[in-house]
Amino acid sequence: MVQQGQIDHLLQETGQIEPPDFLVRQAFLQDYEGEYRDSMESPEGFWEGVASELEWTRRWDSVFQWDYPTFRWFLGAKCNITQNALDRHLTNGNRNKAAFIWLGEDGTERVFTYGRLAQLVNRFANGLRSLGVGKGDRVVIYMPLTPEGAIAMLACARIGAVHSVVYAGFSSGSLRDRILDAQAKVVITADVGYRRGNEVDLLGITERAVEDLDVVQKVVVWRRKGAAKVAASLGGREVDFDALMAESSVECDAEEMDSEDPLYILYTSGTTGRPKGVQHVHGGYMVGTYYHFKNFWDVKDNDVFWCTSDIGWVVGHSYIVYAPLVAGATTIFREGAPDFPHPGAFYEIIEKYGVNVIFTAPTALRMLMRYGEEYPKQYDLRSLRFLTCAGEPLNPEALRWSYEHICGNGEWGHIVDNWWQTETGGPCLGTTATMPVKPGRVGRPMPGAEMDIVDREGQPITEPDKGGLLVIKRPFPHFFRTVFGDPERYARDWNTIPGVYFTGDVALRDADGYYMVVGRADDVLNVAGHRIGSAEVESALVSHPSVAEAAVIGKPDELRGESIKGFVTLRVGNDPSEEMVNALKLHVRNELGPIAVPAEIDFTPTLPKTRSGKIMRRLLKAQELGLDPGDITTLEE
Repeated sequence: MVQQGQIDHLLQETGQIEPPDFLVRQAFLQDYEGEYRDSMESPEGFWEGVASELEWTRRWDSVFQWDYPTFRWFLGAKCNITQNALDRHLTNGNRNKAAFIWLGEDGTERVFTYGRLAQLVNRFANGLRSLGVGKGDRVVIYMPLTPEGAIAMLACARIGAVHSVVYAGFSSGSLRDRILDAQAKVVITADVGYRRGNEVDLLGITERAVEDLDVVQKVVVWRRKGAAKVAASLGGREVDFDALMAESSVECDAEEMDSEDPLYILYTSGTTGRPKGVQHVHGGYMVGTYYHFKNFWDVKDNDVFWCTSDIGWVVGHSYIVYAPLVAGATTIFREGAPDFPHPGAFYEIIEKYGVNVIFTAPTALRMLMRYGEEYPKQYDLRSLRFLTCAGEPLNPEALRWSYEHICGNGEWGHIVDNWWQTETGGPCLGTTATMPVKPGRVGRPMPGAEMDIVDREGQPITEPDKGGLLVIKRPFPHFFRTVFGDPERYARDWNTIPGVYFTGDVALRDADGYYMVVGRADDVLNVAGHRIGSAEVESALVSHPSVAEAAVIGKPDELRGESIKGFVTLRVGNDPSEEMVNALKLHVRNELGPIAVPAEIDFTPTLPKTRSGKIMRRLLKAQELGLDPGDITTLEE
């Protein structure tokens, strides 16, 4: 086994970690260079090849049409994503294979084979049809992370309805705004959700959200606690989830959809304005997410895949529900916190279920790191081959800690990063199973994704490690098609920098083509004319052995333009003090130089985060400067 001293030496000498030989030998994507070149030189032929691995009720007349900024893929093709996610597995030998393994915080386990899942989806699809839901109708799903939530999504897709999942726990006002924007005729909810042993009153939130909303005709309620009186405030609109299932047939033909027909709307927050309804479609989204599930996540037929996200986020849409099912995989998902009911719960699941591939967030790894190395030592983690992260930059300290203590220093596992957005549906940048890992770097462009770094005028920045704006130069099949109800807003995303799609992120690229995503464009600090990424300073702080998490913001400074203020959460056993402040400042000075040293450091027990785990730096900045924080509907309670 490689020892920690050897790892540190390796990073100092080469700045990278080589993937284990066993991982490279088994990887689906063996020739990244060739695959990426093919996807750039012949994108239509490349994606047509992927699409041909799936089933269509009618093949396409042409592959791609781009009338800037709008585009279409697989023109004239007919399909339904559930035919590939469910039907084809009923005849290819997967009928009795586990599709979903669902776990509750309290140890509850439920397993759904592909055959059983197809029956339940068909039942609920027929139930929705009996309520008058049809092709093109919008349905809002406000459900906890349970099989019923995933079944509701698939049932909508089955009949051509457009689902919009709202994270269970959003406020009634946030839910109401999304119902109104989508003009949803049906809302699906549950009586309660659970987190850290506590109940979340989802039904009460829903009742307040739909009060006096005439557009909502029915509210389907899954009463997981058992029978209860009908909610009087719903005015006769309540329908019982289980009763609807029991009354419906297990046979339901999939609605034939055009490749470009909408599959779902998912709202994502911006720094200003109302939430943005990102719209994805049946055909291209199916093709692109399936490709990356196989070729980035490298999931094999007999693997157990665990995605720690929630169906309320795009990661849960793409890599809990749709792509794993299309690929015929076995997927674990779990309601609740990964460190509850005890800090070893995460590792316990890996051992018990023989998990092979995990998709999680850097926030989760930093949380595990905070509890220390004694917990992973208590479990057999040797099944874990591939640990992947996304959501925000994976700081080198968390990467190294996870590589050593979760991946066995490469003896049995490996860890990589990837970057994408709600708008892209799947990864655009990443480190594949065969690539060396560069701590602090997310990786290289994924096949199909033509990425670049440009200045404000759109001129490419070719100088290594010089920061600029991260853009996408042309759309791939799983790229979003529009902003629901606001095509002008979609067009603005393609015209902020003319000719390309501006992601809103700042990045830099080294001489080997590895990208570092520094953060959002408004998270980049300018101190005395020096551009400093908030992620760089945060990584320096987190690399101190006393620090669990950190966030930094820029404050106006008369002399330097901006000064840096840090907000730090300490690891257990460390106490805030002036001595600690001085130690952290000295540490950042040693790591990054004097220009990056925070002028101020505050200690806080927690940092404000979105419900998907991203630190809300703009909220910290707004509070510090007394400004309007903008849209904070994604703020974790």
